[in-house]
Amino acid sequence: MLRVALLSRWHVHADEYAGYAKENSNVKIVKVWDEQEERGRKWAKELGVVFEGKLEKIMADPAIDAVMVASPTSMHKEIILRAAVAGKHIFTEKILAFTVKECMEIYEAVERNKVKLMVSLPRLMEPYFLYAHDAIQNGLVGRVNTIRCKVAHDGALPSETHPNGWLPVSFFDEQLCGGGAFIDFGAHPIYLTNRLGGDVKHVSANLSKFENKLVDDHAVVIVEYESGAIGILEASFVTRKSPFILEVFGTEGTILVEDSHVKIRSTKLNNGQWFEPELPEKRPMAFTQWVDSILNGAETEIKMEDVVRLTELNELAAKSHQEGRRIFRNEMAAVDNEC
Repeated sequence: MLRVALLSRWHVHADEYAGYAKENSNVKIVKVWDEQEERGRKWAKELGVVFEGKLEKIMADPAIDAVMVASPTSMHKEIILRAAVAGKHIFTEKILAFTVKECMEIYEAVERNKVKLMVSLPRLMEPYFLYAHDAIQNGLVGRVNTIRCKVAHDGALPSETHPNGWLPVSFFDEQLCGGGAFIDFGAHPIYLTNRLGGDVKHVSANLSKFENKLVDDHAVVIVEYESGAIGILEASFVTRKSPFILEVFGTEGTILVEDSHVKIRSTKLNNGQWFEPELPEKRPMAFTQWVDSILNGAETEIKMEDVVRLTELNELAAKSHQEGRRIFRNEMAAVDNEC
């Protein structure tokens, strides 16, 4: 049995993660901590567990095996490093940290203290992505030249019930989040296209404040990969009724994904006509893989490379937008080497 403490209800996915823990017969929630005491006490009462107001007591408690972190991103590094040093396994919301350097500090602490760290990158487990990835690997689209991925919702748009949008106000606080739509929601296009496109060569970003928020609420980022393929990554908090979109174009064919619906047209299949392929089964969710890795030593499908490259592309995009120019990946590597 894995005994876990929930650390913060700040993120909109915090309740979802608590639900995963409650539904897993190998997991027991034993305590709650929150940087806002009132919110934490309410959550603990709803879950029927103890609220602990001091984070250091959570870390020192031998009855706690692991922690689930849904705090502001700005607190990730401190909380996760403390958990690693205390020997607690860690499950956390994306992104792991604001910089590659911070990510590496965390992974070094995780390795040194022999704990398991999982960052939730859920769409890597979806059948539509698994099919697209395998189709590319099997040459069904030939040499990939373009990948487009779009995620969008209306969280920043005013409505009668939510004059400032339904997203929490804190999601537009740069100090807490490190940015806006792209660093948070745009994480999905980033980690998906990173897997499909390979190593990044350079990035050009436009992080727009469409609704005049303090951070971007609408973003388009253009990535060129070392392969020559171009990625178009889109994230928006100001778009109603938009489906999730993943499109892959290559020299031998095209894959189109809209929400979970997939179709492909390839010179190597079905006489070159469009058709809907049979999709693989969904892989176990990140939380389930994390628990299995702790209790049974199982390998996880989300790797350190996925997590670090997610932060890296965010760093590149932020610098590109700030300086109004294309940023090459090797520029950032040179800066890191100087530090």
